[in-house]
Parts: sequence; structure tokens; C-alpha cells
Amino acid sequence: MTGTSTPAPAPAGRPPRVFADLTPLRTSPDYRRLWIGNTVSWTGQTMTALAISLQVYDITGSSFSVGLVGLFSLVPLVVFGLYGGAVADTVDRRRLGLYSSLGMAALSVALAGAALLGYHRVWLLYAVVALQAVCGALAGPARSAMIPRLLPPEQLPAANALNSVTMTSGTMAGPMLGGLVVGLFGFQAAYLIDAVTFCAALYAMWRLPAMLPDREGGGRGRASVLDGLRFLGTRPNIRMTFFSDLAAMVLAQPKALFPAVAVVWFGGDAKTTGLLVAAPAVGALLGGLFSGWQGRIRRHGLAILLAVAAWGLAIAVFGLTRNLWLGILFLALAGWADTVSMVFRSTMMQAATPDEMRGRLQGVFIVVVAGGPRLGDFLAGTVADAASPAVAVTGGGLACVLVVAVLAVCWPGFARYDARSPQP
Repeated sequence: MTGTSTPAPAPAGRPPRVFADLTPLRTSPDYRRLWIGNTVSWTGQTMTALAISLQVYDITGSSFSVGLVGLFSLVPLVVFGLYGGAVADTVDRRRLGLYSSLGMAALSVALAGAALLGYHRVWLLYAVVALQAVCGALAGPARSAMIPRLLPPEQLPAANALNSVTMTSGTMAGPMLGGLVVGLFGFQAAYLIDAVTFCAALYAMWRLPAMLPDREGGGRGRASVLDGLRFLGTRPNIRMTFFSDLAAMVLAQPKALFPAVAVVWFGGDAKTTGLLVAAPAVGALLGGLFSGWQGRIRRHGLAILLAVAAWGLAIAVFGLTRNLWLGILFLALAGWADTVSMVFRSTMMQAATPDEMRGRLQGVFIVVVAGGPRLGDFLAGTVADAASPAVAVTGGGLACVLVVAVLAVCWPGFARYDARSPQP
């Protein structure tokens, strides 16, 4: 299914939709179960992520050791992201998602068992984090490639907005719950809760029909990562979704500078840093909750360009302000713009990509999402040390806007992309 139907117009007299469109949850029981399962299990996964970081610090007392947790997660995500997409284009995606989720649940049980037995070893935590990333890299492309098979094309923007609510709400609630649970009941409790939450995702996967990739030629050969990259090289509109996201995440990513600017700009402390970190997530969550208007947008490419430019502009203005609450406001606006961009980028990739290639392009998406912000952190830190945090933040935001403008000029067809006739 490549998505060529025309979205139905809203009934006459109905006021414009403001809140998130729940139509996918109402019309598709399979998608509803999958969304609920992913929401519950993602909250559990973010609980475990915090618990692992706390346990590593409890064992070592080293912030460097805690930082290595991210490295042990990033490398498998990048390496296996592309491979997982190729696997998702070869096998039954339902089975792949089911087995990968089973693997992650088993890893949480292993963590809980080790904690209950008093086996506190950093190497075990690093190994589990790496294996969790492998399972996630296999499951992610499979889950994302399923959605266009469960819903009609006109419901994809609403589904992606709902998925953004899952990610942002879990990212916000999971660590808070994880810290509370670890503080009251210990690390093993957080890991056990995570294992139990996977039951929702496993049930949703188990109830799905078989999800073998559609192949135009009817073949069942092995999908090649290189074929996926070659396909991406011939599809300028899909390629532009990645370029625009990289412009935002690499050039205008100030997260690594939040500890410094909290002290230098706002005279704050760790609490101030926490507010700065939370602000984009709050904006992203609000963007998902108030996403009803997005279903009426047809020019998805133009919407992406404007949203990424809005992200860069909001980050640039944040770099100029020295009032904490005004800065938080602009960071929240940046998070909202990021959600808008994500919804339309995901929708375009799903609708304009043949089913047999969706897994591989989702694999590329994982690599971009995992690697882009890390490169952005490195670039921001380097510029801040060489010049100043203000130059890094404001200059990065303006550079993002400039690159988006250049991309729009170089590929004018992207701004003309129409969801009613998707062209990759």
C-alpha cells in the first residue's frame, strides 16, 4: 500500500479539530492494541533506562561510567538499525516484533534476577544495555512498517501524532516513576515492572495478522541494506526528510550546553538544568495532544520545512534570552515544532515508500535519530569551547534556518509534495 487515496473532507459545519485525532484508535482494533501496548511498554523501558544509570553510579560512583551507558546503547542502534530494517523487509514483521519484544522482556527479567541475587556488576549492565539496543533496532523498523498496513493513508498523520504522544509521555513519566520506584523498593522493582509492562506489547503483537512484506515481483529473496540505500538515493522527497532532520539535530542541538547555560545565563543549578531539559519534551507532548489540525494539511514537504525552520529560529532566540522562563518558552516552542516535523516526516516516509522498502528506510530513520543528536552535542560543545555557549546556540539555530532555506531552493519539488498523490 503506497497511499494514493484522497483524504475525506471534514463534514460541513464541524468546527476545526484542535485535539489529537483519535480516529485510528476508534477504527482499527489492531492499531489500538499496538498503540496501547507500545505506550505501556515504552514507559517501562524508560524506567529501566533510568534505573540502569542509577545502578551504574551506585556501583562505580563515576559519572564517566554512567556516560558509557549511552555509548553501549548508541553503537548497536547505529550498527543494527540498518540491518534490522533489512530483516523487517524479509520476514514476517509481526514475528520479528514479537520475538524482539520477548527478548527485551527477558533482559529486564535478567536484570531483576541479578539485582535480587545481589549480583551487582557493571559489565552485566553494559551487556544488557547493548542487547536491549539490538532488540530495539530489530523491533523499531518492524513496528513502524506495520502502521501503513493497519490504517488508510489519510489516517497516517493522526497515527504518527499519537505515536509522538507515546514517546514524549513515556520519556517524561518513565524516569519520574523509575526514580520513585528505585527509591522505595530498589532496582529490582523497576526491572520487574518493566518486564510486566512488556505483556501489553506482546499481547498486541500476538493479536496482529501476519505482516509479510509486499513484494511487487512476488519474490521472497533476502532484502539488502545496499538496495535500500540505493532506493533512498533515487527518491529526493524521502531523502529530504532525512536532510531536514539532520539540519535540526546536528546544527541546532543545545542539550549538551544546558548544564553550563543554567549556571552562566540564569544563575541556576541542577534544578534549572532539569527545567531546560524538560521544556522541549513538554512542548513536544503538547504538539502531539493538540495535533488535530495536522490532518487537514496536504503540503507535507512545506510543513516540514517550516517546522524545522521554526525549530532553528526558536533555538536561536533561546540563545539570546537571559530570562529563564522566556528561555523555557522558546525551548517548548522548539519541541512543538519538532513534533510537527516528525509527524509529517514519518507520514511522508510511510505513504511514499513501497511496502517492501519500508523496513529499510525505517532502519535509516533509526540511525539518523540515534546519531544526529549525538553529533549535535559534539558540535555544540566544540563551538561553545572555541567561542561561547551563546555563539553555539544562536549560531546553530540560525545555521539550521539557513540550511533549510538552501535545501528548499535546491529541491523545490519537496515544498510542492502533495499528500493526495505521494511522490517519493
